[in-house]
Amino acid sequence: MSGERPDRPGEDALIARYFAPLAGEGADGLRDDAASLTPRPGHDLVLTADAIVAGIHYFPADPPGSIARKALGVNLSDIAAKGAAPRAYLLTLGLAADWTEAWLSEFSAGLAEAAAAFGCPLLGGDTVRTAGAAFINVTALGDVPAGSIVRRRTARVGDRICVSGTIGDAALGLALRLAPEAPWAAALDTETREHLLDRYLHPRPRLALAPLLRRHASAAMDVSDGLAGDLAKMTGGVGRAEVAIAEVPLSEAARQVIAAEPALLDTALTGGDDYEILCTVPPAEVEAFAAEAAAAGVPVTAIGTVLGGDGAPLFVTEAGASRSFAAGSYSHF
Repeated sequence: MSGERPDRPGEDALIARYFAPLAGEGADGLRDDAASLTPRPGHDLVLTADAIVAGIHYFPADPPGSIARKALGVNLSDIAAKGAAPRAYLLTLGLAADWTEAWLSEFSAGLAEAAAAFGCPLLGGDTVRTAGAAFINVTALGDVPAGSIVRRRTARVGDRICVSGTIGDAALGLALRLAPEAPWAAALDTETREHLLDRYLHPRPRLALAPLLRRHASAAMDVSDGLAGDLAKMTGGVGRAEVAIAEVPLSEAARQVIAAEPALLDTALTGGDDYEILCTVPPAEVEAFAAEAAAAGVPVTAIGTVLGGDGAPLFVTEAGASRSFAAGSYSHF
């Protein structure tokens, strides 16, 4: 069935107007059905795909440029966690019935800005009409020196558990979006609110850590679905993770929220959208890893240890009490 309207460009014109200017080498200006990408000599390709859906992963009223940046950023976060550098991406854009050229213009401009900042050009994809919610699917391609990809399930007992940046800001930003008039939310100053909302809207893929992970980490992944649950995914079958809650890095904004509503500490530990790097590092490597990360502009913090045995990760309070989380991360189903 045709979905074209006389006040909108058709698919070919839409691609030529908004996406062909983003195309990289090998894309043939998006005039063909497929692109080509030659691996760099001595490198393996790394591929990942993630979709974001209106009403599930972003608010339909979010700025289109921010939605674009998120769509690309969440995928490049996975690329970084594998120790890889971005090479290119493919885009499938599902437009809902109410799309406008103004929205698409802002979206493509945001995508161009993010792709330039991350060094990741567009190679191709598809644009379709959807009868339901809008969605954006990105397939990102990166590369690593041959044989050096950092896997998720290769931690070892005795390794230290490290995270980049701060944990929980995005989940607290989402909580603020959902309950802006809650007593704890009303108590926040403007700077704190803006920080939390920005962390939810704009993931920061930690690409600068990729070469450091290859040198120092035994395992790595990004924190997309929540620290507690993602840690369980990484250490399950290897050992039981133990984390000191007091060592989990929190921003000043997150600390203000938790001081106002202590129950939101659970949200910070189990909520998604951090897109920080979670990794395990042999004890002898932690100091060098932290120093090199700081020099690269990305703080990392050791928060726990991989112990023997099995079970869900334990989160230990300063008083020595242990907690575990039955639902430690976001789940689609």
